[in-house]
Amino acid sequence: MHRLRTSMLTSAMNRTCLLAVLAAQLVMAQNPLFTESSLPYHLPPFAAIKDEHFAPAFEKGMTEELAEVDSIARNAAEPTFDNTIVALERKGQLLQRARNAFNVLTSNLTNPALDKIDADFSPRFAEHQNKIRLNAALFDRIHKLYERRDALKLDAESKKLLEDTHRDFIRAGAALSPEGKDKMRAINADLARLSTQFKQNVTSEVNASAVLFDKREELAGLAPGAIENAAELAKSMGAEGKFAIRLTNTTGQPPLEVLTNADTRASIMQASLIRGTRGNQFDNRAVVIAIARRRAELAQLLGYPNYAAFGLETQTAGSMEAVNSLLTRVVPAAMTNARAEAAELQKVAGATRITSTNWAYYTEKLREQRFAFDASQLRPYYELRRVLVDGVFYAATRLYGVTFKERKDLAGFSPDNVIYEVFDADGKPLGLFLGDFYARPNKRGGAWNTAYVTQSKLTGYKPVTAINLNVPKPPAGEPTLLTLDEVTTMFHEFGHALHTLFSDIQYPSLSGTPRDFVEFPSQVNEMWVAWPEVMKNYAVHHKTGEPMPAELVAKVTASAQFNEGFATTEYIAAAVLDLAWHGLKPEQIPDDVASFEANVFKANGIDAGLVPPRYRSTYFSHVFSGGYQAGYYSYIWSEILDADTVEWFKQNGGLKRENGDKFRRMVLAPRGTKEMKEMYRNFRGAEPDVNPLLRRRGLLVR
Repeated sequence: MHRLRTSMLTSAMNRTCLLAVLAAQLVMAQNPLFTESSLPYHLPPFAAIKDEHFAPAFEKGMTEELAEVDSIARNAAEPTFDNTIVALERKGQLLQRARNAFNVLTSNLTNPALDKIDADFSPRFAEHQNKIRLNAALFDRIHKLYERRDALKLDAESKKLLEDTHRDFIRAGAALSPEGKDKMRAINADLARLSTQFKQNVTSEVNASAVLFDKREELAGLAPGAIENAAELAKSMGAEGKFAIRLTNTTGQPPLEVLTNADTRASIMQASLIRGTRGNQFDNRAVVIAIARRRAELAQLLGYPNYAAFGLETQTAGSMEAVNSLLTRVVPAAMTNARAEAAELQKVAGATRITSTNWAYYTEKLREQRFAFDASQLRPYYELRRVLVDGVFYAATRLYGVTFKERKDLAGFSPDNVIYEVFDADGKPLGLFLGDFYARPNKRGGAWNTAYVTQSKLTGYKPVTAINLNVPKPPAGEPTLLTLDEVTTMFHEFGHALHTLFSDIQYPSLSGTPRDFVEFPSQVNEMWVAWPEVMKNYAVHHKTGEPMPAELVAKVTASAQFNEGFATTEYIAAAVLDLAWHGLKPEQIPDDVASFEANVFKANGIDAGLVPPRYRSTYFSHVFSGGYQAGYYSYIWSEILDADTVEWFKQNGGLKRENGDKFRRMVLAPRGTKEMKEMYRNFRGAEPDVNPLLRRRGLLVR
């Protein structure tokens, strides 16, 4: 009997194993990531993609790409541009396809399974890149081509690709000794792991830091719909009968503008400021220090004094001295204006001392007094879909001739997604655009643009691009009404989308642009928010259809520089903090994040108690997990170009096709095929002027 039971048990176990193997084989066979998407424009087939598809696709993709690289490196033929550089451009399509889809989901709709895959594979991806960039035989071929680049008689785009490829391999450690390469591998693995940990901690901490209130009265000042949303959020957290305010990823929180209860405002601001420092499992202080130290070690290994010098080498600014020259010109003027604004607010607040906790609240009070309106008066005129179609799309059509057709037959990763096919002025298909506008607990904070598919004549791909916002979703049946800031953000992010849609390049690797240039086209696109012809078309009351009253428009225009000292200072404070972390040598990395921040702000004349940075270190995702390390200054650097370009548009008639066509042809379409300074000079006919930026922000010219 015992043998029979054992035999039966063994047989059952074998069947279970067999079923598991068959199930795994089925997943492999049905994995939609293994083959190129058959959807229009190669849109990722999100409806068919399951969490368990990613790991096999990553494994297969890495194996295939390394085989392709090995074939290039071991090619017995003499290296040529085609058999080496172009061959590298064609490699790794499966892995790129899988990672693109994965990054979309982990940014917008993550879950514990995806987070685990992210954590498991991040260091493996880093090592995978090491195997490519530190391949001695491959670099030898690239270096030989680079040394005789002038004799190859390449066209300008091909020559730039060769030069950029060689530079990128050098910066990845290809010229290091074997011992140096081993150190590079270890640093890259640590940074990949730490960056993923930071990102996941930020998302988890935002949810864990939601502020609970017992009574509805504590939320006085919020719209009824917002209070109902707070009740629903509390219920989902297991606190039925209470009210929860979920934090956004910036230091300032939108509800602070309208909440009348001072204690409520204080609770929300305090919760915002201490994120990532609470000693829980999402505490990011040690992660920040470790990332800063490893980046400093990487820079030192490659022969740079610090990571900022390493990072800025490939940017338009070129050096830390150039960036500091701009910041030291702006910081004193911004802080002077912020203190003047605080003095005005103090008159409104009376005996209540103005601090960062109540700045936003009394700013709205002063705005109402000075301009006879508050921000809430604008929202009925900013219905989301109307802003998108009759504002954002309308401006693009008038300026560039492009048109948009909604594709309800296509699906994104969420039912909330909207998808439009974009057609050029001649009616030819240009690409695909997706919008994902609503906040979710499992979506990262902020707003951003993503390229799902990159345009390239080499691959034949047309662009697929998306913009992502974090607008609170209204209760069912109610319209989505935006703030002016959210409207501006939509125009901004669509500027990035246009940059992707108008790309006209041969090689995929030249699709990128320096961080301190990439924000320039998106910031230029913000100018159409208040352009009279555009505003008249989209800013209509969501119930009556009546346009925004002329007197309200005039008040919005008159208040354009209102509170600009605060806004500039909070941004500059974050930019200074970023450069401070990345301007250190390994032995200078501090042990205490809070003390380091305080010293940085004091040294730069920034009163962080009055105007806190837009991001503190422990939730500064741009810098510690988002690719903007030593580059957060890029927004204001790009704004120099932006403000100067806006002047050009105004001088040349504004919203005209000939203006749009020139901007598209000379700035948007070339992407990374030309040096950015040269590109701008050719477009503008002169070097950029900083004074339009200072005038726009109401800052003193020093």
